[in-house]
Amino acid sequence: MEKVIIFIDGSNFYYGLKGNRCSTRIDFLELSQFLTGSNRKLIRTYYYNAAYKQNDNPPKYIEQQKFFTRLKHTSYLTLKLGRLVKHVTRIDRDWLKEELGDEIANRVMNFFGEKVISYTEKGVDIQIASDMLKLAYNDAYDTAILISGDGDFVAAVEGVKDLGKHVENAYFKKGCSNYLSETCDKFILLDSNIIDSCLYK
Repeated sequence: MEKVIIFIDGSNFYYGLKGNRCSTRIDFLELSQFLTGSNRKLIRTYYYNAAYKQNDNPPKYIEQQKFFTRLKHTSYLTLKLGRLVKHVTRIDRDWLKEELGDEIANRVMNFFGEKVISYTEKGVDIQIASDMLKLAYNDAYDTAILISGDGDFVAAVEGVKDLGKHVENAYFKKGCSNYLSETCDKFILLDSNIIDSCLYK
């Protein structure tokens, strides 16, 4: 029987759900079984994300930890974490007023405050790519299903195919990389009907 391993780019998938107005309360076992189908065997699902530090953003940390706990209790799923790097950009009020005028500058300052905080994932993409290649080399699967719209995975997909394995790409029409979907052996279009059938009851 054909063996399947699913690789989920967690952050990319989350923003894909939001961008396509789908619920984010995914039952990942249901989704994995749907994508695998009844004629193939699901070996494992790997879910990749980056964790907030507790001190950086306590509310988001607590919310994310609850989600991670739910993932850890999902059958046949392994959670793999990279790291988030915090970036702080200070806003120059005088420059803003000069460029945008007082009214818009004041709105921006009222919304953001004196600084803008953003986060960048580190280590997640390389972990997905290396796991796909390592597990293909070890003959752990016949087909990989990559849930991501990120075209940066094309080189990894080509490497997996060179090892004699199949790669399927599951993602939404909005936000998918044509380069990635065309490089994969098969594209599975995710839509609201599929997502709704894979939510926690």
